[in-house]
Amino acid sequence: MKRLFSILALAGLFVLSTNTVSAKATAATMVSNLSSTVAATAVMLQDEAPAEAQGFTQVLKTQFIQGGAGFMGIVLLCLILGLAVAIERIIYLNMASTNTTKLKQQVEDALASGGVEAAKEVCRNTKGPVASIYYQGLDRAGESIESAEKAVVAYGGVQMGQLEKNVSWLSLFIAIAPMLGFMGTVIGMIQAFQKISAVGNLSASLIAGDIQVALLTTVFGLITAIILQIFYNYIIAKIDSIVNDMEDSSISLIDMLVDHKK
Repeated sequence: MKRLFSILALAGLFVLSTNTVSAKATAATMVSNLSSTVAATAVMLQDEAPAEAQGFTQVLKTQFIQGGAGFMGIVLLCLILGLAVAIERIIYLNMASTNTTKLKQQVEDALASGGVEAAKEVCRNTKGPVASIYYQGLDRAGESIESAEKAVVAYGGVQMGQLEKNVSWLSLFIAIAPMLGFMGTVIGMIQAFQKISAVGNLSASLIAGDIQVALLTTVFGLITAIILQIFYNYIIAKIDSIVNDMEDSSISLIDMLVDHKK
């Protein structure tokens, strides 16, 4: 009986040790597999990171190069020149903007305290077309109200021309950029059909490059027109605002001169 219990005890210890070794081996295998999965995931993320880091600008640059240097270069030139004109106009219009309410009050106070010469001095020290119109009207105030009014109207037209200077070039670039894109598209399609007629069969791989170039020129032409159109609308709105201030200020100046003459 004692031998039987001894044999059973030894057998139990053997089974227990075998299970323990198997559990450890299984755990080690799971840890190894998990480590391999983590390493593989890290490698995949490192490979995908440069593609994501490219972003919209890099993709746009790649597509621009694929579009070819011919029409794409001309479209890019339209964009650069249009942006140059737009930036110059925006800077000029912002510098031409004046606080007309404050200027009107200063001119009115100067007329009441120091007369026309004091009001002209205020206008000389203020920048912008509104101050220039005030100065021209005050300069003719000694003759008559009608002369001052004519001077204001005439000089207002001159100032309006200065505000709208080079804006027509911007509208030209807006119109010509998509036209150049469409022309590139038409030329690309013509080349594709020429290849089809020369080979005698329709193959997608044969004409895919020409069609891609054709579509890219249209896309970049439209992008250029959209960007310049946004700047154009802002400039037009700014000009309209300044012109409205000029008209209101002209009426206010005539009223001030009439009151001053009394």
